[in-house]
Amino acid sequence: MRTWSKTTLKSLAVPGGILLLGVALLAYSGWLTLALPALSFLYYCALFGGMLLAWRFHSSRTFFALLVLFLAQEAIALFGGGHVSPGTAGFVAVQAAAVLVPLDFILIALMHERGFTVSATASVGLMLFVQFVIVAVLCRAAEGLPTSASHTHHAATTVSLPGYALLMFAAAGIFLLAWFFFTRKPVDSALLWSLSAFFLSLRFTGTTRISTLYSVTAACILAASIIENSYLLAYHDELTTLPSRRAFNDALLRLQAPYSIAVVDIDHFKRFNDTYGHDTGDQVLRLVAASLARVTGGGQAYRCGGEEFNILFAGKTTSEVVDHLEHLRATIESSEFRMRSGDRRQVPRGPDRRSERTRSRARKGDAIRQLAQESILPPLSVTISIGVATSVKEGSDPEHVLQAADKALYRAKANGRNRVETASSAHRRTRIKAAGIA
Repeated sequence: MRTWSKTTLKSLAVPGGILLLGVALLAYSGWLTLALPALSFLYYCALFGGMLLAWRFHSSRTFFALLVLFLAQEAIALFGGGHVSPGTAGFVAVQAAAVLVPLDFILIALMHERGFTVSATASVGLMLFVQFVIVAVLCRAAEGLPTSASHTHHAATTVSLPGYALLMFAAAGIFLLAWFFFTRKPVDSALLWSLSAFFLSLRFTGTTRISTLYSVTAACILAASIIENSYLLAYHDELTTLPSRRAFNDALLRLQAPYSIAVVDIDHFKRFNDTYGHDTGDQVLRLVAASLARVTGGGQAYRCGGEEFNILFAGKTTSEVVDHLEHLRATIESSEFRMRSGDRRQVPRGPDRRSERTRSRARKGDAIRQLAQESILPPLSVTISIGVATSVKEGSDPEHVLQAADKALYRAKANGRNRVETASSAHRRTRIKAAGIA
């Protein structure tokens, strides 16, 4: 799968990047007319609404990210009091937030999603509490330091963050971007854009309305990631990452003739699954799905259940897609899928384990020969059968086309599997028999 594919870039930019860009244009255009109390209300609605959604959908990472933003903003408001000039407690709070929030976002990105159990939340909650106490101590210490008059009476519209804070934001941004391309999950994209919005919020701390606007954006981006993730779970298969049956049914409603539907089935998958186990079966499904995702001819593959897949070719007839399907079949047939035989974990766990050491040397040669045999196992053969049908006229019912493709798939299996059968070939044979030629 290409890292910079169109789908990946779209999932990176939508909705977080688009939302942040729109808010930035709104802030610089001067069209922002909402009063500060209204912006503050929107901020708390987005923040606590996002936390509620995160709790309801068991998204602890999003919940903790929103909590980090809340604690950072509250620390700045509590100790800043509207003054963030260098040398003030507010400026110390801004500096601390500029270091801790990027660090926390990196740690949250690396967290495993474990829900809201006590064991999963206690350590994170303790870490955030310790961070808040440290920031409070630093800010209280800064309150006792003398402040120059120029800093007291002058409030800058932007805050110049120190170099180490800028470096921390840059490092966190690069890491989150790379991590998103590794995981391709909406929450990781949201962490990147939310951190960017939070950086702008700190940068414009001297302009309260602009700073609050970016704080609202940071919270909204995280809340939107929960909705985006729910959409992916509803319309994409989690195992293979292909669009699911629901997405396939929606696509059928938008089809216009001509179009072709191909039904794909993995040959002998049940026997294969029963022999080698479900984990190996899942690997085979992912292997086949990866090839289906790269089908040529403008096709879009869907997983519709078990080992069955469908491919839609909008604007294409059978004659235009059969060569692409044959290429797909040959590609999967030539793919290598290797696995080890046997289980190497044969050492007893009981009291006899210590005595086994005295015999380990005598059995070392057998073990080496066993490993050599495992390494030369032939690859498992994975093949598919395909049936394809085309809409015969304008307004053809997609269900009828799908049934015709299913019948073609059954013929492919009956004729030996690992082949492509078309619905049109059956019609030709029927006409030939009717004419008495065959």
